[in-house]
Amino acid sequence: MAQIAKMQVEAEIKASAEKFYEVFRSKGYLLPKICPEMISDLRVIEGDWGTVGSVKQWTYVAAGNSEIAKETVEAMDVKTKSLTFKTVDGSMLKVYKNIKTTVQVTAKGGGCSSVKWSIEYEKLNEDSPPPNKYLDFVVILTKKVDAYLLKA
Repeated sequence: MAQIAKMQVEAEIKASAEKFYEVFRSKGYLLPKICPEMISDLRVIEGDWGTVGSVKQWTYVAAGNSEIAKETVEAMDVKTKSLTFKTVDGSMLKVYKNIKTTVQVTAKGGGCSSVKWSIEYEKLNEDSPPPNKYLDFVVILTKKVDAYLLKA
């Protein structure tokens, strides 16, 4: 039986932790506008933008491949500025039995913030690669959202 593994990456941003967190918590509709070359569509199909239990469908490009994912918001903590999304359908589930993504934003001194992304996954089989392309995707996404918020 496959084991659950975890990968994470951390990036520093110049935008405020609150504004960055807000994009992912309740303003996801901005993401196709912020980075249309990465995310062509993001819509709520159950619930709303900022509620635990809501379901969103992403159409995006990761490592040059167009993919679709449905995810549910599993947990949200406004105090710690963290969100956890569980993939419930789509391209990722052809490679992983389970995949869950958590983002946490922390304000640091000097006007900077830290964004930590964690991906917890269980491979569908031994040949399934680790989800490196999704970590790469969220690092680029973080930089693009940061740049957008600094211009706004």
